[in-house]
Amino acid sequence: MAIDENAFRKALARFASGVTVITAAAEGEMGGITVSAFCSLSLRPPLVLACIDERASILPLLRRSGAFAVNILSDEQSGLSNQFASKMSDKFQGVSHDIGPLGQPLLAGAQAHLVCTLVHEWEGGDHRVLVGQVEAASVDESRTPLLYYASQYGSFHPLS
Repeated sequence: MAIDENAFRKALARFASGVTVITAAAEGEMGGITVSAFCSLSLRPPLVLACIDERASILPLLRRSGAFAVNILSDEQSGLSNQFASKMSDKFQGVSHDIGPLGQPLLAGAQAHLVCTLVHEWEGGDHRVLVGQVEAASVDESRTPLLYYASQYGSFHPLS
């Protein structure tokens, strides 16, 4: 039985998620891409999983570097999410960032950063499933998350 692609997309849009930008760097080149298909995978060892379109220009860079950073965006960074989701040639134009311990760009203003080594990559339909071992992590507890739901950005409000 085949599902209608539009029905599938519409159903998946009802799953609220956080927003991340995966960044990589190698040989003086930097790249980044907005990713909402991201989750924790294991505590021992500390592993995370991200899914990236197999046509994404960042994949060869990520493979060359063997490492990547996960920038978990704060609710003030929807513009950054759009910038890294775009086809811009220089996605870092005007973007403040530091360089992490494995040489990966860490975006200023993110609510958390995870620095990872690439340990596995698999085919997942039209995407690549990447597994990273977390080597370093930092959190800015003063920030709140950027959320994505039904093709719109939002923010988190705790239930009382």
